[in-house]
Amino acid sequence: MSQLNIRTATPADAQLILQFVRELAIYEKAEHEVLATPEHVLATLFCEQPSVFGLICEADGQPIGFAVYFFNYSTWQGRHGLYLEDLYITPEARGLGAGKAMLRHLARIAVDKNCGRFEWSVLDWNTPAIDFYDSLEALPQSEWIRYRLTGEALQKLAA
Repeated sequence: MSQLNIRTATPADAQLILQFVRELAIYEKAEHEVLATPEHVLATLFCEQPSVFGLICEADGQPIGFAVYFFNYSTWQGRHGLYLEDLYITPEARGLGAGKAMLRHLARIAVDKNCGRFEWSVLDWNTPAIDFYDSLEALPQSEWIRYRLTGEALQKLAA
């Protein structure tokens, strides 16, 4: 049985985080969308007052995954929430309980910070992840449609 350890990411992990981001993007069939560089990771996760945070999961001292999260706000609850942007465990390490350990660690952060919610998104075709989240009694928010502005559309609206 592997010994799992979850630790706060450090600046020395910038390249590792980017490697995991690329692996996740490949799995999600969107590698071409990864624009981040190690400099971006350093400037956002490890600046003087970061608004996004990272965790590294290790098995027997070897990195096997990561999570990146940030705090949002619910006007209805009048409380912050924790939003999980990315969670990734390498394929060879799946089944060790690392994903559940990472979610448990993040849930503890949310509870410790008095968050009213812990939320994330999953691609609708990612059945293994959906089944896993269902097993944790997480509830899909199917009544909400997510919108996004990027590129030209974002620039046009901002002009």
